[in-house]
Amino acid sequence: MCSITGFFNNDNSLKHALSSLEITKNRGLDGIGICTSEKIFRAEDVDSLGIDSKTAERNVLGHRLHSMVNYVLQPLAYKGKMVANCEIYNWKELVEKYEIEAENDTDLLIQLIEKKAGDSRSNNMMQLIDEVLLEVIGVYAIAYWLDDTVYVARDIVGLKPLWYSNSDGFAFCSEKKALARNGFADIKELNPREILAYNIKTGNLEKFNREFFSIIPEHEGSIDELEKVMLEKLEDAVSIRMPEEKFGILFSGGLDSTIIACLCKLMGKKPGIDFTCYTAGLAGVQLPPDVEYAKKMADELGLDLKIKIIDLDEVEEYLKDVVPLVEDSNVPKVGVALTMYAACVAAREDGIRVMFSGSGADEIFAGYDRHKRSTDISRDCYADVLKIYEKNTYRDDVVSMNNNIELRVPYLDKRFVDYCLKIPPEYKIDEEQNKLILRMLAEKIGIPAEVSQRRKQAAQYGSRFDKAIGKLAKKARCKTKTDYLKQFYGQPNLKLGVLFSSGKDSNYAMHVMQQQNYSIECLITIKSQNLDSYMFHTPNIDLARLQAEAMELPLIEELTKGEKEKELDDMKNAIIRAKDEFGIEGVITGALYSNYQRERIERVCDELGLKAFSPLWHIDQEKEMYQLLDLGFEFIFSSVAAYGLNKSWVGRIITEKDIEKLVKLNEKIGLNVAGEGGEFESFVTDGPMYHKKIEIKEMEVIERDEYTAKVVITNAVLVDKE
Repeated sequence: MCSITGFFNNDNSLKHALSSLEITKNRGLDGIGICTSEKIFRAEDVDSLGIDSKTAERNVLGHRLHSMVNYVLQPLAYKGKMVANCEIYNWKELVEKYEIEAENDTDLLIQLIEKKAGDSRSNNMMQLIDEVLLEVIGVYAIAYWLDDTVYVARDIVGLKPLWYSNSDGFAFCSEKKALARNGFADIKELNPREILAYNIKTGNLEKFNREFFSIIPEHEGSIDELEKVMLEKLEDAVSIRMPEEKFGILFSGGLDSTIIACLCKLMGKKPGIDFTCYTAGLAGVQLPPDVEYAKKMADELGLDLKIKIIDLDEVEEYLKDVVPLVEDSNVPKVGVALTMYAACVAAREDGIRVMFSGSGADEIFAGYDRHKRSTDISRDCYADVLKIYEKNTYRDDVVSMNNNIELRVPYLDKRFVDYCLKIPPEYKIDEEQNKLILRMLAEKIGIPAEVSQRRKQAAQYGSRFDKAIGKLAKKARCKTKTDYLKQFYGQPNLKLGVLFSSGKDSNYAMHVMQQQNYSIECLITIKSQNLDSYMFHTPNIDLARLQAEAMELPLIEELTKGEKEKELDDMKNAIIRAKDEFGIEGVITGALYSNYQRERIERVCDELGLKAFSPLWHIDQEKEMYQLLDLGFEFIFSSVAAYGLNKSWVGRIITEKDIEKLVKLNEKIGLNVAGEGGEFESFVTDGPMYHKKIEIKEMEVIERDEYTAKVVITNAVLVDKE
């Protein structure tokens, strides 16, 4: 792939563009290009561009080339100018369909956009660009500069990255760090479901919303019938991604990567298909589990395998590169990135420039442990794919491209995703096993049951690199793994606001994100006048201000009448205030199981260009309750409304014995241990992030009936912690 960048309405645009291309140089080593409003400069390297970086150009596009289809330096210019980081697999078919003479996929894109614009009566360029992109099979991040407007877009799943800022003119780049190091603030990741249009004359930034996938209508037919179609689509997704040179496969010996390797092997009967599998792990007396499985499967299936084993000292050296690269000190994210990075290093040493990955299968086929507790598998799979660009794809892209390797991800082919999201949930998961239909596919193509039925183990554990980070943290005398990783990336991952209800879930979710090195900038509390609000917690909500004071955090409060759906506008206003006043880049929600709440919060965040985090989503409810106590949280039940509970439960600090009673009630009558069914509401009086604790001086217990009661706290104060 490539690196693209652009700076508009900035006095230092040319300087910033050249700097950004240097920062992202590993994304493309085959050539470089710059264009201003008047000229295009293209060369093998920066020194031979023949451009003076001191030239006062306020509008500039830049590109670094990782050439896979012919050798065509960018930017390209016709009526407008384009830079693209793309791999369009059906570009030749589109060339033939529209009778266009194009040298490669980027050339096809700009010509097709301009052809459609010329043929159309519509003057909505963003809509025309979307129409072109709907025909495209592949991945891309593009910028198209026509007259006084710059348009930017990326593939609908978000496999190719693009970050932007409109804090000082308009700027974008393939990697966030390039904008940050050039002094830009308020840097956002482009939502794949949006096309942006920046008007150079007015400075206005417009958005065009693109359609995403759907989970309806569900496919009809037996699991065998659906699996047959699914296999055909996956074979096609793999086949069209085959490069005309030797390539690699990130290989763990697990279900997802073994299916990809097996399909490549079956296609390897065709001439010219040559690949090697790569795996990595920590040195030790025993091989890491993923390395052991990779060896077994390579032997059994006749795969060429290269293993990269690194010791503890090498892990630390790799972390110095990996953590700043992914711009995140989140322990699981770094562990996965480290595993992938080590494998990519081995591939780069072999001259590999394309790697296949099995990423995306867990999201599509309900492969995570949390899916077992899902109340709506199809909606959760949809949400996972919707947000995969926020969690995984940027990490994977920068790790591979830092090794000058392009990553190809067949499971996230848009036609495959579109089909598989409509597969009935009972074909994906049952009480015993997940990814059912994918496991069936694996057996059909000859993968042994040892792997086809193997339970998922996250890459950081299968490689034992998570264990390595733990050992290094202990050696460095750091309290946590996150504390250890901070030395490589000292700044917080993101600035976040917390949708804060005063209850245990929002408090715990905030603590989880703090522990992962996210900066909590403010609390956001919605005070609903409707005691039966669909969205917001109401008992003792006025005391959220006292909790904010105890944590020494600013609080944004917003009043709402609590009318269904309309209350979301009030929440949106509060989040806008948090964004404007405290510069938040995302929002934390304490949602556990409520799709109603989570989906609406995520939709509002999408509209505002913010990320949404629900770190407790589908956490085991019993586990959550015990963890709260283990971490030092103190909380009361502020209300109860369920058979088995009564007024004796409200107003007192909940203990381990109380949780044991809740567990028994769950076994007996199905009561939700964490109160997720509305059985109780809570109020937190102390926690690990509280500088002072809350002491309740006076309260009134109101009993409605035998199983319904609430407490109204009338007097509470802050006291020093012991």
